[in-house]
Amino acid sequence: MNLQQRSYTKELLDNDAIPFEDIKRNMQELNFINTWLGGHQITIKGLKQLIQDLKEISVCEIGCGGGDNLTAIVKWCNKKKIKVKCTGIDIKEECINFAQQNNFLRNCTRWIASDYKKVVLQEKPSIIFSSLFCHHFTESELAFQLQWMKENCTIGFFINDLQRNTIAFYSIGMLTKIFSNSYLVKNDAPLSVARGFHKNEWQKIFSFAGIQNYAVTWQWAFRYLVTCKK
Repeated sequence: MNLQQRSYTKELLDNDAIPFEDIKRNMQELNFINTWLGGHQITIKGLKQLIQDLKEISVCEIGCGGGDNLTAIVKWCNKKKIKVKCTGIDIKEECINFAQQNNFLRNCTRWIASDYKKVVLQEKPSIIFSSLFCHHFTESELAFQLQWMKENCTIGFFINDLQRNTIAFYSIGMLTKIFSNSYLVKNDAPLSVARGFHKNEWQKIFSFAGIQNYAVTWQWAFRYLVTCKK
């Protein structure tokens, strides 16, 4: 595959009417990938950069999937004795249903099954973030998404997403072919990399969105952490 340009091929997960058991397996494997390839560590790093010394925060994730990122955040906040209140938003009811089964999050999380653009947050959270979500969208859609996140948070927002990279593309394709039991993961994991970004592309999207106060830093393994503080 030519990775000089972003792919706009839709992922299987973007389709409707996927059986719940297939989505469940997909989210379980994504949690494993995020845990062992450092995805959750990048999420925590983005949170730390924005909250600094605060001891009470509210966090909202758009495209929350099965809630594994929010679980990582709650565990970290508990360890640091930070009081945290979470909101998870996902357009797929199946994802929200799966996330609601997570006993660890039951006491501190509100779940919303909706397109994030249609959600009106009565009380703005401190931080809004997304992880492995942005690559599902076009550049113009992302510019709107950045504006929405900035408008609806009080401190700032961050993004944890993929770098489009040849090594990452073929490595994740090989690993999922060998170890994955999910046809969604096998198809979508390498395609997600092909739909990922280069740093200069993030810079163009932020420029189009009219947002200047941001930082884009490369993270292992083949990701970018994008942070914006209000």
